[in-house]
Amino acid sequence: MNIIADTHAHTLASGHAYSTIHEMAAGAAKRGMQYLALTEHAPEMPGTCGLFYFQNLRVIPREMHGIRMLFGAELNIMDTDGRVDLPESTIKNLDIAVASIHVPCFGAEHTREEVMSAYVNAMKKDYIHIIGHPDDSRFPMDYELLVKTAKETHTLLEINNTSLHPESFREGARENLLTMLDLCRRYEVPVTTGSDAHVDADAGNFTFAREILEACDFPEKLVVTTDFEKLKAYLNCRR
Repeated sequence: MNIIADTHAHTLASGHAYSTIHEMAAGAAKRGMQYLALTEHAPEMPGTCGLFYFQNLRVIPREMHGIRMLFGAELNIMDTDGRVDLPESTIKNLDIAVASIHVPCFGAEHTREEVMSAYVNAMKKDYIHIIGHPDDSRFPMDYELLVKTAKETHTLLEINNTSLHPESFREGARENLLTMLDLCRRYEVPVTTGSDAHVDADAGNFTFAREILEACDFPEKLVVTTDFEKLKAYLNCRR
């Protein structure tokens, strides 16, 4: 499976990442990427950049090291209403918007109903393109509801390479993603691939994501990062 785009990665602007924009672009180009999205953590994540960072992204060149760059945010889903931590007016001017649940922002010890309310309400927002790493057993999930809502709202679900790393702190990611992928195949729901790289050595690295996609013989036609026209259709339809 020829993956040409990485839709989720971070630079040192996120606070707990370690490489610059140019270093991340060079790393992704080295691994054969044609497109790289840099999606810094939005302001409620401890240590990350503030509102003005996201409002000024227009000044950055969109071509670096021979690849096309997308600049956006990894928004934090803050509560069961699906509230996120950038204003809609700012998000609409981003190239790409990922929304994820993180313990520092959403908290821990939530019921399945609370988690699913957060995801479903976030997916109903027109300006959110991707749900990031919906694979962590610390946040109990109803995967059939997740996949059906993604189909209804034209939201992409992410196969997160970092979640699948043997040393990942996320729990049960492989088993959860196999369940999600089976449902995505059944309901014909496309997925995206995000490295979730926090250092240039991992930009465009899909070692574990490719393995799980191949292990379950997931159809390439449902992986939008194998053809930018498929990805672009999802980015454009959520405006």
